[in-house]
Amino acid sequence: MHQNTLCVHAGTRNDRGEGVNNPIEPSAPFAYLDAKEPIYPRYFNTPGQDALVERLCALEHAADGLLFSSGMAAISTALFSLLQQGDHAVLQRDIYGGTQHLVTSQFERLGIAYDLVPATSEAFAAAIRPETRVLYIETPSNPLLRITDIAAAATLAREHGLVSIIDNTFASPMNQNPIDLGIDLVVHSGTKYLGGHSDLCCGVALGSHKLIERLLATARTLGGSVNPLTCYLLERSLKTLALRIERQNSNAQQLAERLRNLPGIACVHYPGLPEHPDHDVARRQMRGFGGMIAFELADDAPDTSRFQRHLRLIKPAISLGGVDTLICAPGLTSHRDLTPKERAEQGISERLLRLSVGIEAPDDLFYDLEQAVKEPLPEIL
Repeated sequence: MHQNTLCVHAGTRNDRGEGVNNPIEPSAPFAYLDAKEPIYPRYFNTPGQDALVERLCALEHAADGLLFSSGMAAISTALFSLLQQGDHAVLQRDIYGGTQHLVTSQFERLGIAYDLVPATSEAFAAAIRPETRVLYIETPSNPLLRITDIAAAATLAREHGLVSIIDNTFASPMNQNPIDLGIDLVVHSGTKYLGGHSDLCCGVALGSHKLIERLLATARTLGGSVNPLTCYLLERSLKTLALRIERQNSNAQQLAERLRNLPGIACVHYPGLPEHPDHDVARRQMRGFGGMIAFELADDAPDTSRFQRHLRLIKPAISLGGVDTLICAPGLTSHRDLTPKERAEQGISERLLRLSVGIEAPDDLFYDLEQAVKEPLPEIL
């Protein structure tokens, strides 16, 4: 079935009653005497979890998966399942700050070596050692929207016997399907586009049956499972995923094209712009360029704090991917745990802002950005 249809119907348990939606089962204990295996939320096998995994697998073209209480729970469980003392991992340098902080703060004390390198096949290949076990990428990257060649990374990992992992949060399954390009494991912060309404926290890891089995033992031990009410909210949200992403793609493209000509904006980072350094790669591997934009304020424009305070429609807030447009300074939010040197190495300046474009009218969004950078109103205390 088409992706739009799968968003609505995949994983629906039509044999469980007359309701259109899957039932909410807010139960920790389940009867076990006649069950093939005990059902328990921390075992990642409740009916609500299974139904959602089936839908997400259909959207990401995966065989199996696990639903977590946050994106970082999914990422940490994946990495700690596939790496042990003495192993080595190669990771793309420009990744989500929370992931980088996990690596830099936890790997060394666990005896796991790592290299954070530029997202090129040459840099990845040069960093691989005999003890390397994982190649980890993120595309589009957070926050500068750089594009990594997914197929090239997957091929390199396969040639060296590595497990390839991608954070597909910014793209969503609507804009790209990394498993089709050879990636082994796809992770998402479901809090973002999958949830899409800024009201839940969850994560997901999707891949082959064999790979998910490797994650399951660690997942059950760490206990990062999701609750049934979140399962309900996520199922509700996925039904409109295709529609939301289509509108967010369109809005972001229009805003990026207009922002690059707006006085006070020094530069715009968006893979849908022809001048983006990775535009050709994005066109090859993505169906849409996504709803995320990064831009830098010119030196003669207000600073990032003042600019955000003068916005009237767009809300300065942490997170992304919702129907409402949000803005943040990565240096103070998603990448605050990085050192100033680490942020500078990734190109994250003090004047950089990350815009998560929602589904509002694009003219209204542009006017808000224009008035904030051109003629700031008196600052609101």
